[in-house]
Amino acid sequence: MRLIELFSREATELNVKAKVKEEIIDKLVDLQATHGNITDKAAYMQAIFDREAEFSTCVGNGIVVPHARTGVVTAPSLAVARLAEPIQYNEEDDEKSDLFFMIAAPMNGSLHVDVLARLMTLLAEDTLVDKLRAAKTEEEFLGLLDKAEQENFGSESFTEEPVAKGGFRILAVTACPTGIAHTYMAAENLAKAGTALGVPIKVETNGSGGAKNVLTAEEIANCDGIVIAADKNVEMARFDGKPVVITRVADGIHKPEELIRRVLDGQAPVYRDTGGGAKEAGASQSAGSAFYKHLMNGVSHMLPFVVGGGIMIALAFLLDDYSINPAGFGSNTPLAAFFNTVGGAAFGFMLPVLAGFIAMSIADRPGLAVGFTGGALAVSGVSFASIWNGAPPVSGGFLAALLAGFAAGYIVKFLKKITEKFPRSLDGIRPILIYPLGGILIIGVVMCAINPLMGAINTGLSNMLNAMGSTSKVLLGLVLGGMMSIDMGGPVNKAAYVFGTAALSNGNYDIMAAVMVGGMVPPLVIALSTTFFPKKWTKEERNNGFVNYIMGLCFISEGAIPYAAADPGRVLPSCIIGSAIAGALSMIFGCTLMAPHGGIFVFPTVGKPLMYIVALLVGSVVGALVLTALKKNKEK
Repeated sequence: MRLIELFSREATELNVKAKVKEEIIDKLVDLQATHGNITDKAAYMQAIFDREAEFSTCVGNGIVVPHARTGVVTAPSLAVARLAEPIQYNEEDDEKSDLFFMIAAPMNGSLHVDVLARLMTLLAEDTLVDKLRAAKTEEEFLGLLDKAEQENFGSESFTEEPVAKGGFRILAVTACPTGIAHTYMAAENLAKAGTALGVPIKVETNGSGGAKNVLTAEEIANCDGIVIAADKNVEMARFDGKPVVITRVADGIHKPEELIRRVLDGQAPVYRDTGGGAKEAGASQSAGSAFYKHLMNGVSHMLPFVVGGGIMIALAFLLDDYSINPAGFGSNTPLAAFFNTVGGAAFGFMLPVLAGFIAMSIADRPGLAVGFTGGALAVSGVSFASIWNGAPPVSGGFLAALLAGFAAGYIVKFLKKITEKFPRSLDGIRPILIYPLGGILIIGVVMCAINPLMGAINTGLSNMLNAMGSTSKVLLGLVLGGMMSIDMGGPVNKAAYVFGTAALSNGNYDIMAAVMVGGMVPPLVIALSTTFFPKKWTKEERNNGFVNYIMGLCFISEGAIPYAAADPGRVLPSCIIGSAIAGALSMIFGCTLMAPHGGIFVFPTVGKPLMYIVALLVGSVVGALVLTALKKNKEK
């Protein structure tokens, strides 16, 4: 497909009269509708405005390229409007705009990126832009575009081989532990940076719903390099022999252009797959970052079991009748028993899954079975004393499962190392016999030895938390709540969350309550400030602020990241103060939470829900007031 095929005479109009952004978008949507490929004009227009709220689509030189990828578009198309008089499209734009190209793209694939890449290549020629502004008729306007595309690309289809003039083409993969916000923010910013550099880029997202826009073997073979912006393991064997930059997902959000340039400038080392996980050739990975990546791989796979099972267990208590049998509370009625049984089964997989996927992160697939076994043994509390002397088992809990995951991974790596010299005829036996049999045998011995120690530590920690006085618990809530805002989904945030889930598995429900309320505050701080103090924010920031109400109430701290990235010196301290106050108040009020996720949707399961709401409101309002006091009014 050529770019000119997406235009039409009916979807092109010159000398349009419009004074504000809304009027020109309305006109462009009407022009797009003439293609007959939009099933819902209102939904398409909303998608355009949603995209505009994220980042300006003004590309300079008086040109604006509004675009949206949405399910109401059945086929790609382009609409064009040239204004009779230029307008100030966004308040923050450096110049007025008069040339508008609106892209409509279906949800499948990254077609909008391909269209943008070719369109921006053409519009980079000032001579062409001057001719488009001088064109007398719509036919002449489209003829100029057609001629320019022929001169630059001939009959080459941009959808079949989207290679830029310089021959560069970048692939990328983004992934964060939860697979919600960071994954897609990094993908969007990498795609934007590629377009700005004139380098077609395709980004695979490893999100909570699975891998999307998956890179094909042909694309990998033909590309110039790959950027991996991920905080959990991704499938790396497919990139063997290609230049690969491996970094954190945060760098994909904040340094997308730098990452792409590293590939373009030949600074990306060639990746060699050794079956031991992802690492850059010729580069070392710090022990701290490796530990975090392996841990997050386990946590990200554990979360669905924790969230789903935890919420069902909480619902069992909500629906039960305590007066029937206090000792059996949670299973007294058939409905409560159902929720408790199913939720308990799911929740019971938490520690084996954690250990299994930590081990898999370290030793690839052979580590999975060994890690699962170690996690299961951590839950059972088996020990040498319980086997030979009949002593009662002592569950090592979360700490033992954590240790089991790392031990299992490195045990399998050790087995791989010592069997490297085996005859090649035994290669088929190693992964199906030696690794699982030897690994499970060794991890069994390890867990029998360490379970009593981990169990004692776990019991001591639980007793200490239960014995904490009110002052100590308030301080703990203050610290955990504040940690949820320090990096909003990063390592510190995840450390607080993991501590909360570990405490939850030991019956300390007040800690999880403080953690979740602290994580809900940052987006609400932004939302309240942009709503009630609009002079402190740009129009774009105000428009995007409303979304943070939803993200905050859903316990998605990442909603505040764009604001924190733009003004960390003011936004981060304000959010940390608000979250810390909310966490401390939750502890003061004695609120509890048995569900480790869900935001307002699990409030019915909260102990003392009204006071929990008070803690959330007070923390959010205080944070918003601090933020507003720190920020200066935006210039009109």
